[in-house]
Amino acid sequence: MKERMKMILVTGATGSVGREVVREMVKSGQVFRAMYRSKEDAGEAPAGVQVVIGDFRDTASLSSALQGVECVFLVCSPVQELVELEGNVIDACKKKPSVKRIVLNSALGAGDCDKSFPSWHRKVEDKLKESGIEFVILRPNGFMQNTITYLAPSIREQGAFYDAMGDAKTSYVDVRDVAAVAATALTSEGHAGKIYELNGPEAITQDGLAKRIAAKAGRAVSHVNIPREAHEKAMLGLGMPEWQVRALIELQDYYVSGRAATVDGGVEKILRRPARTMDAFLLEYSQNFR
Repeated sequence: MKERMKMILVTGATGSVGREVVREMVKSGQVFRAMYRSKEDAGEAPAGVQVVIGDFRDTASLSSALQGVECVFLVCSPVQELVELEGNVIDACKKKPSVKRIVLNSALGAGDCDKSFPSWHRKVEDKLKESGIEFVILRPNGFMQNTITYLAPSIREQGAFYDAMGDAKTSYVDVRDVAAVAATALTSEGHAGKIYELNGPEAITQDGLAKRIAAKAGRAVSHVNIPREAHEKAMLGLGMPEWQVRALIELQDYYVSGRAATVDGGVEKILRRPARTMDAFLLEYSQNFR
């Protein structure tokens, strides 16, 4: 059942998820404001969207952004300070009697992985549960959009992408479907206290992904499986921080364990429509791989 919130705040409005939640909220017709870290970033806001400047590190700015807000979408970039930064927002919300609900964008593995990003997200989940504020937790699988961010550059240059995933399967989800679930949780009843594991409609291997990209992009594409140690060394060689490389390797280990292959139709049940498929996504963005 749709409800009418007094005011909804969408944080992380320039991020991959937050940007799409803003678009979904525009479609919903609900009153909301989008939070940006700077006036320059706020220039990205769609026409007519109410914007507010706020920083997770600045408690005064958070207090201002939350003025009169009843519901919050909380998302943070995968940074080393994630627990502290999202914790700041929860603390700020606790000081605002108007805030009744927080929809948290967590991550796959937060329920059963004690390493890297999932374990950080779990700490935030626990803090949110203890806050006394009504919550909804989203745990999305790997995004289809990551194929563009992380795989497309080497595919365009070399016709190949590299990882240590072996034959593990992943049920990739379109970030736009995650955003649609978030908007539903922000604007309708029946989700309080729920934890939604969000996955795509099918689980595929990286070899299978290479074949699908090749078919949609009309070019040869190979998946090259390399040893875990070589993958780690390659990322360090690119100048990535050691903490980030370690976290990504540990996250990849989780995927290799097979726990990212679940397909349960949760997205379809919440949205009451089919989830976007990888084939449809690759066809839509085929030019990115050419």
